[in-house]
Amino acid sequence: MKKQIQILAIVFLSLFSLSCDDDNENNDICCVGSSIVDVASQEDSLSTLVAALQATGLDAALTGQGPYTVLAPTNDAFDAFLASINATSLEDIPVDVLTNVLLNHVILGEVESSSLTNGYANTQAISGASGTNMSLYINTDNGVSFNGVSDVLTADVSASNGVVHVVDGVIGLPSIVTFALADPNFEILVQALTRDDLTQNFVGLLSIPAGSAPSPFTVFAPINSGFVNLLAELGVNSLNDIDEPTLSAVLSYHVVVGANQLSVNLSGGMEFTTSLDQAIPGGGNLLFNFDDLGGGILTDNNDRTSNIIALDVQADNGIIHAIDTVVLP
Repeated sequence: MKKQIQILAIVFLSLFSLSCDDDNENNDICCVGSSIVDVASQEDSLSTLVAALQATGLDAALTGQGPYTVLAPTNDAFDAFLASINATSLEDIPVDVLTNVLLNHVILGEVESSSLTNGYANTQAISGASGTNMSLYINTDNGVSFNGVSDVLTADVSASNGVVHVVDGVIGLPSIVTFALADPNFEILVQALTRDDLTQNFVGLLSIPAGSAPSPFTVFAPINSGFVNLLAELGVNSLNDIDEPTLSAVLSYHVVVGANQLSVNLSGGMEFTTSLDQAIPGGGNLLFNFDDLGGGILTDNNDRTSNIIALDVQADNGIIHAIDTVVLP
């Protein structure tokens, strides 16, 4: 299923190897023969990262064969991260949590900066909702940023077992909201979810962490063109022309509560009960089926269809599947 659905709106990354040579202008440190941990240890600005790796035992792993791509937060980045979670030191963070946060900065394989494009990669962090690897959104529109919270300061620092990109922010464990905000394909969806007059706090709901009810969530997320087409279908000029009860019902219709629906578990004829159904019994079901080419289609209560165009954007508290048409209850 995963390999059959054509990805139209979101491009997944291929991993490429790189070497340290005279043309690498951004590489201030060339450490052929030194492991990733050795490279970090030689930089005063990465001392907190080294301490975190040692505290979790990940220093041993990142001294291994690899190859790995490591997004290395600076000391200032760790200071800001600790302040954001009201911690004074690394010791205030449970080791298992710190380990997963650090693994959210590790990608298998060597990825050089010149090979990056807008899209998703998988990190080695494990989602609390699914037990699978989490996604990482990469944006190259203005430099290189990760999940909308961390920018590359120094790219392509080579090591014997991979490559290091020094970044200015710690990349925390992402929620559904993290990816909605980071990915420009969901810009209009974010505008809808954050409209001032909504009685449902969708941002708060979809930020509830893994392990806390009612998470996890499966979100069928319409891309921008889906909303543009919806406005034309409804004969209105903007989202503001849609009344609050209708907009809330439509947004709720795209959310399945209490499930992290991986694509490998999808089957033809599967019916999803969306969060709308909690308020309107029988009014919030979506039917999943395969098309003739093996792609995925959702059918709404009005017999309108929406193609699933990207799968398995995995957050810590749920999963996103991108669709090309807004479904209507």
